[in-house]
Amino acid sequence: MAQRFQLAGTVALITGAASGIGAALATGLGAKGCSLLLVDRDSERLDTIARRIREHGSAVETRVVDLVDAEAIRVLPDWAAECFGHVDILINNAGVALGGRFDETHLEDFEWLMDINLRAVVRMCHAFLPMLRARPAAQIVNLSSLFGLIAPPGQVAYCTSKFGVRGFSEALRHEYAGTGLGVTVVHPGGVATAISHNARGRRPPSDPEAAKRAAVEDAEAREAFGKFLTLAPTEAAAAIIRGIETRAPRIVIGKDARNAALIQRVMPAGYWKMMVRLSGGKL
Repeated sequence: MAQRFQLAGTVALITGAASGIGAALATGLGAKGCSLLLVDRDSERLDTIARRIREHGSAVETRVVDLVDAEAIRVLPDWAAECFGHVDILINNAGVALGGRFDETHLEDFEWLMDINLRAVVRMCHAFLPMLRARPAAQIVNLSSLFGLIAPPGQVAYCTSKFGVRGFSEALRHEYAGTGLGVTVVHPGGVATAISHNARGRRPPSDPEAAKRAAVEDAEAREAFGKFLTLAPTEAAAAIIRGIETRAPRIVIGKDARNAALIQRVMPAGYWKMMVRLSGGKL
């Protein structure tokens, strides 16, 4: 059994730290005695979160970064070294969503999502790997999703990225087994964040009437999906922090995610039909 990870006195870097699970993680880790490096593209919200955490005595540095920008990621270790000298915990939390069937999806939008949800995770891990490996104990935490365990229709882009995060994280963990570097992959279920509200929808058709219908359908889909997002970000963050402390290899958060994971394991090819049936056709 891995030795318990002591959070007090460590340095944690969190992407997507301005809201949702990222903000809750920053608050929770700050309360545990971590110094924090917070990264997000929303400068106003990032400053607000940092100010609140500093009021409780935690050391916090922030940086506005668009994770589509590979060069901006490449220089983050230098910034981290200037701020605190090192990083002990890397949490790749930032993520975006894209609604619509695959045949309705523009490849530019698909690539945009992949850049943030998957490529940024890979780039962040690659950039910080030397710094993390130099520490006596370090932990990488990559946020996948319930949709990294199951693959519903209408979520092809998101599932592609989150299954990718899962595979990348598991392989990376196996490569560094027996060293001081641990890798945790997280599969949250329906957490009440703004990801569905901020999701990109289908690009509107050229026909005005068809565009109106598409806009209404996208709004209805976001509203319906949002009803499944019920778990508080603070609860998800608390589960992740416990997982970091115990160096858990995998964290599945929420009853919905645990039930779906079980059905998928029992029926790897037919789980979706079963889930639709169990939902009374609501999925």
